[in-house]
Amino acid sequence: MIRIDQIWLAVEPVDMRCGMDRLMARVIEVFGASHPYHAYLFANRRGTRLKVLVCDSFGVWLAVRRLHQGSLHWPDAGDQHAQLTSEQARALVIGLPWQRLSQMDTIDLL
Repeated sequence: MIRIDQIWLAVEPVDMRCGMDRLMARVIEVFGASHPYHAYLFANRRGTRLKVLVCDSFGVWLAVRRLHQGSLHWPDAGDQHAQLTSEQARALVIGLPWQRLSQMDTIDLL
């Protein structure tokens, strides 16, 4: 299990051909630094792919998620980044409107 203390969302889309090194450079550019046990989320312009970069004290993890239908509910450009709760991140990954979670009761996986 990978420990994740905080989850950060980079609002501006990135090229999904980016590997760990370019995404790490983007983390430093957008967030100022890379912190251990923080997850950084990036999406492509169409909102159909998501990359998650997780830094731990030993190295870097990179995961990719591709939606076969629909697109991710991504914030409008305005802020460079946002912090998500773990519940918001779970909603984002499965394609739910995570911005409106406070208006809903709970999310149950069936």
